[in-house]
Amino acid sequence: MYFGLSIDSIRRRSYIRKNMKPKMKSPIVSVNRLSKYYANGFQALKDVSLEIQEGEIIALLGPNGAGKTTLISIICGIVNPSQGFVHVSGKDILQDFRFTRSQIGLVPQELSVHAFESVWATVSFTRGLYGKSPNPDYIEKLLKSLSLWDKKDQMILTLSGGMKRRVLIAKALSHEPRILFLDEPTAGVDVELRKDMWNIVRNLRENGVTIILTTHYIEEAEEIADRIGVINKGELILVEDKKELMQKLGKKQLTIDLSRTLKKIPATLKSKGLEIIGNGKQLLYTYDSHGAQTGISTLLQDLKR
Repeated sequence: MYFGLSIDSIRRRSYIRKNMKPKMKSPIVSVNRLSKYYANGFQALKDVSLEIQEGEIIALLGPNGAGKTTLISIICGIVNPSQGFVHVSGKDILQDFRFTRSQIGLVPQELSVHAFESVWATVSFTRGLYGKSPNPDYIEKLLKSLSLWDKKDQMILTLSGGMKRRVLIAKALSHEPRILFLDEPTAGVDVELRKDMWNIVRNLRENGVTIILTTHYIEEAEEIADRIGVINKGELILVEDKKELMQKLGKKQLTIDLSRTLKKIPATLKSKGLEIIGNGKQLLYTYDSHGAQTGISTLLQDLKR
């Protein structure tokens, strides 16, 4: 079971939804049957396929060790795939490495920064690593958008953890990528900083950046994502629109034992969406736990009549 849904149930729903989707424009990231085996025989990814549309925010949700970081590391060109293909902006990540890497910015989970460099220097230097010519106007605009402008001359060593996280985002965006990967961006941070990070992500999307973030906080995925993918034990078992998934996660079921066997639902109860189970000795009622009313009280009153 995962979030109250069985794996088979999730796969069935995902398959139906995937095959009923209208055709969309070419994805900005396309992952096709991707697998990863390590030297010790461990399989970190199992036949993963995923398409990401330009301008969306997609959250990859799953427990630690599920394969989230391995997936984004392959897309970003840090780890080689064992099987499968990845295309970024229509180009293969292995055949056109320089181009595809220039399209991507990555914010790692670890706070890995040059402690004795100034904010301005480290962001400008990172831009140069991608072969981009200096652009002070862009760097200024970037730092201001991340509330780093007043700290541009400070050594990174002196910054708080939250500000260091912002520096990592600035470095990842220094070469003007179209796609930004955020690996567990709010892991280990307090609630207020988490909300600040959510606002940053929303602002980036408004500026045209496609964002893929990994997280094990379902509330984070619910707060900022357009779609949610669930990864477990190396398998991508679900990719769905956030609103639809949240509705499913809010569904609960009530089993009602009957005093006599029932062969069919009475006409007066057909509107309740009941299901006969247990060889006619039980009724199954599905309701929305997030709704204003569950309908349970009304149902029980109707059953007494």
